[in-house]
Amino acid sequence: MQPHNRKSAYRVAYFGMLTAAAFLLGYVESLIPFSLGIYGVKLGLANLAVLIALYRMGGREAVMVSLLRVLLTGFTFGNLSMMLYSFAGGMLSCIVMILAQRYTRLSITGVSILGGIFHNIGQLFVAVFVLQSVSLLFYGIVLLAAGTFTGLVIGLVADQVLRHLPESMK
Repeated sequence: MQPHNRKSAYRVAYFGMLTAAAFLLGYVESLIPFSLGIYGVKLGLANLAVLIALYRMGGREAVMVSLLRVLLTGFTFGNLSMMLYSFAGGMLSCIVMILAQRYTRLSITGVSILGGIFHNIGQLFVAVFVLQSVSLLFYGIVLLAAGTFTGLVIGLVADQVLRHLPESMK
């Protein structure tokens, strides 16, 4: 096998493992009764795989891991409504994290915090649109705090995981 083909095969396998990890972490999270007492708040364990994809493979792969996680968990454990909220939050979160990683000096923890905040903002905007109620925006303050906390936790874990993984495959 040529060195280029070996690297391509390695990237495909790595991508597959990250997608499987995102799916598995999403499932595990659905089993954990974690909500901080706030409706709709989750820790965001699957975002760990998205962050690793972003820092080891690139933005395109991070978006694909996030998108595949939404589709796989939605079709397996959820419904169309859940997929809509997850898609909006996941894609907005990914875009913001890609931009933050590329154009700021934020650490992975800072990037993750932004991801957690914007995931909640994306879901909040879907809720406002679906329920036709602008008053839901007041819930945004609570979701900002929750996104900050969950993003901090996931960012700290991602930082530790990345210390033990091979360097970039970009």
